[in-house]
Order: sequence, then C-alpha cells, then structure tokens
Amino acid sequence: MEILLIAAIAKNNAIGKDNKLLWHLPDDFKYFKAQTTGHYIIMGRKTFETFPKPLPNRTHIIITNQKDYVVPENCYIVNSVADALHLCEEHQQQKVYVIGGGQIYEQMMNVATGLEITHVDVTPDADAFFPQIDPEKWQPVSVVTHAIDEKHLYAFNITVYKKK
Repeated sequence: MEILLIAAIAKNNAIGKDNKLLWHLPDDFKYFKAQTTGHYIIMGRKTFETFPKPLPNRTHIIITNQKDYVVPENCYIVNSVADALHLCEEHQQQKVYVIGGGQIYEQMMNVATGLEITHVDVTPDADAFFPQIDPEKWQPVSVVTHAIDEKHLYAFNITVYKKK
C-alpha cells in the first residue's frame, strides 16, 4: 500500500496556525483535490474539524482519542495511526493520503512511501509544523513551479518525493 503525505509547507515547515491554513493558493487546492479524490484520507480530529463538511468523493479516517465522537456517513473513527493503516489494509486500499495535522504527519513520516509537498515561498508565524524532510531518506522525483500571480500571493513548488 502506498502511504502518501500531502501538505503545503512554508520555508520554516509551517503548515498552520490556530487550526487554520496560512495561505490561499487555488492551484494548490486543485492539485490536492485531483490527487486525493477517490482515495481514503487520514487526518487528525482537529484537521477534520476545519472542514465545513467532509470533502466529497473521499473516505475520511479521523484519528481521535475522544470517545463517542460522531462523524457523518463515509467517515471512520480510529484511535491511532496503526488503526488507521489497518483499516485501509482491511478495505484493500492501494493508495492512501495523510492530510494532517502536524502530529499525524510526525507519526506517519517513517511509514510513508511518498511525499507530495507544496513548498510555499514564505516564512509565517505558525503553531503547527510538518516534520523535517531528511534528504538522506527522501529524493525529489518531480517539481512543478508556480509563480506569484493575481490569484496567488506566494510562489510555490509542488515537489513529489520518493523514499530512497
């Protein structure tokens, strides 16, 4: 099973503050939607709660310690990263995406088979961070660049990494 961490990260590895994203990048959102649609997505409870409703055409796996946490249809609750991965295996998923937050990325970094990272050219104040990408373990295999334009306040590169 492919386990892919997908995130947009700043130069200082920032991914969020006060449970909010740090930027609005429509073309990055389009990439995220194109990659994750039709797949299982794994996230922490706080990440799930940032959505007004579940993302369409994706099966959500929410990791939480809260008992009796209620979720809509097409969502699963588990208590650990191991349980999330086990559920994906039981459902015979070939590819799953981990979409946040910082603690979940940290726990999944060693089991991930690939990273799909939008590197945003900014260094914001933040309280949630993506783990350091170790160049000894991860090799970039493709990069797509995006300049600042009327819809994007920041330049960014979407880089796909494979484990060495």
